Amino acid sequence: MSQPSGGRAPGTRIYSWSCPTVMSPGEKLDPIPDSFILQPPVFHPVVPYVTTIFGGLHAGKMVVLQGVVPLDAHSRFQVDFQCGCSLCPRPDIAFHFNPCFHTTKPHVICNTLHGGRWQREARWPHLALRRGSSFLILFLFVNEEVKVSVNGQHFLHFRYRLPLSHVDTLGIFGDILVEAVGFLNINPFVEGSREYPAGHPFLLMSPRLEVPCSHALPQGLSPGQVIIVRGLVLQETKHFTVSLRDQAAHAPVTLRASFADRTLAWISRWGQKKLISAPFLFYPQRFFEVLLLFQEGGLKLALNGQGLGATSMNQQALEQLRELRISGSVQLYCVHS
Repeated sequence: MSQPSGGRAPGTRIYSWSCPTVMSPGEKLDPIPDSFILQPPVFHPVVPYVTTIFGGLHAGKMVVLQGVVPLDAHSRFQVDFQCGCSLCPRPDIAFHFNPCFHTTKPHVICNTLHGGRWQREARWPHLALRRGSSFLILFLFVNEEVKVSVNGQHFLHFRYRLPLSHVDTLGIFGDILVEAVGFLNINPFVEGSREYPAGHPFLLMSPRLEVPCSHALPQGLSPGQVIIVRGLVLQETKHFTVSLRDQAAHAPVTLRASFADRTLAWISRWGQKKLISAPFLFYPQRFFEVLLLFQEGGLKLALNGQGLGATSMNQQALEQLRELRISGSVQLYCVHS
């Protein structure tokens, strides 16, 4: 199945950096399993904002909301995970997340709207959001409930009252400035003690990371550490590489996407290539997420939230890595280690 074009709901307004995809005459995209498809992030949408959630919601999916509470916010904002986007009748809302600032004690209200009627609401005090401050909210959808973290700390969980499979629309309303909305699959390397392992901002202080990009690893890598690279493939595709280098600028291992033959491979320091068996995802205007997990004796790879095996490496060489370098025909949104 090809990447869906993803028509937006009526009334949606959005500012976006990306351009429409232009394919060569007669060129076809390789079929891609649904599990590998990631919806591109949205930057600086105008609120109220309503958009379709590609593929709907399912257990293991995450939605990241990055923004700022205006200094003059006097009321509230809400994030609604809806069953459709009709205006009349009003659609069911499976999960209504409503931070309130109009009282002396800011709090969050969560609820469900079914058949035009609100169900019993639940309240959580001690809201860790303040007027004039930035925030990162992560919604993690699991089998029976949604978990919500605020600025990296778990805040609440809410059990589903409507089937998660019915949710296909995200709505954001109220006193809020949204910087980015991201849609991700859960980190396949997650351990029981880490509930929100990949909820890093899409936008940092700078709206773009220049390519080629060099990211220091001053302490090297330690077992369990995850490197995250998120971005968009540009229209003029040439190459894409993620290299790990030591102090002598040697690259013991490089992950390389070859646009010419549509292959993904590990490249050793001596140029030896080991192909990775996976669908090729790096087409123009497609969003991607690369996760690299450092473990004793090698690196595990996940692409768009799907594990793709590992490559073995000398333990001493891994411990001496000091630089992550990214180059190629991509626009970077997030680099984290």
